[in-house]
Amino acid sequence: MKHLFRKVVIVLVLVLVVGGSAAWYIRRDNAQAVAFRTAAVTRGDLLVSISATGTVEPEEVIDVGAQVAGQIISFGRDAGGNTVDYGSPVEAGMVLAQIDDTLYRAQAAEAAAQVQQAQAAVQTAQANLKQNQARLYQAQRDWDRAQKLGPLSQALAKTTYDSYQSAFEIAQANIAVSEADIAQAQASLAQTQAAQQRAQRNLDYCTIKSPVKGVIIDRRVNAGQTVVASLNAPSLFLLAKDLTRMRVWVAVNEADIGKIHAGQPVRFTVDAFPGENFTGEVAKVRLNASMTQNVVTYTVEITTDNSSARLLPYLTANVKFELNRLDDVLMVPNAALRWTPSAEQIDPASRDAVKTRTADSKRPGGANPPSAGRDARPPSASDPGTGRSTLWALEGKYVRPIPVRTGQSDNLTTQVQGEGVTEGLVIVTGVQAQAATQTADTTNPFAPKFPRGPRGGAGGPPR
Repeated sequence: MKHLFRKVVIVLVLVLVVGGSAAWYIRRDNAQAVAFRTAAVTRGDLLVSISATGTVEPEEVIDVGAQVAGQIISFGRDAGGNTVDYGSPVEAGMVLAQIDDTLYRAQAAEAAAQVQQAQAAVQTAQANLKQNQARLYQAQRDWDRAQKLGPLSQALAKTTYDSYQSAFEIAQANIAVSEADIAQAQASLAQTQAAQQRAQRNLDYCTIKSPVKGVIIDRRVNAGQTVVASLNAPSLFLLAKDLTRMRVWVAVNEADIGKIHAGQPVRFTVDAFPGENFTGEVAKVRLNASMTQNVVTYTVEITTDNSSARLLPYLTANVKFELNRLDDVLMVPNAALRWTPSAEQIDPASRDAVKTRTADSKRPGGANPPSAGRDARPPSASDPGTGRSTLWALEGKYVRPIPVRTGQSDNLTTQVQGEGVTEGLVIVTGVQAQAATQTADTTNPFAPKFPRGPRGGAGGPPR
């Protein structure tokens, strides 16, 4: 009896040890289990596009400068009587600023006096011509009478005959001199008139006027500031001709520029109005490319309507050029096409089939269907096409493969087609390991435990 009792005790101890160990291993595996990140197959419209970043610009910008040097003494007034400033509406010909014109006004007055002096010189030369013409007339009559009498006449001395002839020839020469004096005086008059026009124009330049109707975007000078015009005219104001029409200047990579053409529809957003979409179309593709760090980009101009005046100049625009639009198609996140499970995560019923397909694909001439070890990547929007990939549907704590054909992508989702792919199908996009809830849960209950030390530290085994 005593021997039988000992055997029963031993059996019970063994059962407790085996059961406790099994429970510990189960709890340890549960603590290290993985949770699948999932998503559902959706049906909707897919927009295939090229993404880029640009800047909102006024359609036509005019830089108003100064052609003369001087001090800004005042600014003009807008229609409301306020001093022109940022955002002020202006009309064509409206005074924007006034430069001190004291020196230029003096130069204009001096030039005007020189013109009057030159005009007087022309009149003097013309009067001298008339006098010389009268002298020529008298000298010619005297010379004609002397010729009728002849040089050998008793009534006319030889010296008198010669003097009449000389007087006539001198009168003719004086006419030529008077005509030359008139021409010289007229040339001098034209020169002084040109100088007067230049001085008057410089005087007019002291008053800065708006060349067009528009809105002041930027005022770059203040009253009392001196502007100096040299080789480059100093910029005073920046005007936008029409803010109801805006343009977006977008830098497009050379790999995508071949897909951009005039008239192409565009959608874009700005950070100032999150969630609001603006539309436009491509106006032109500029041919002058730029290179930054060996990356070649082209500037694309997009026109957009701004009748609402919500778009402000120089906002950053996130642009999407529409390449294609697919309506009512099945779509999955791109992460679902990139993820591949480990062998232990695949449903046992599907595991052998996957291995068989993998082995067949490695044989020459064999098919190459997607398998568990294949990293399937969707085609990018810049190179739309079709391909084959694999989705992994959730089956309890395992996943099973679903072969699909991939279509075009918008860089976030991809069109898929395949047998067994339906709207709402739950697919795996990744895994996330679950941390153990408590450290004690993964501790072997049968490991030796030692009492704590006097200060909470682990004490050694009792001696």
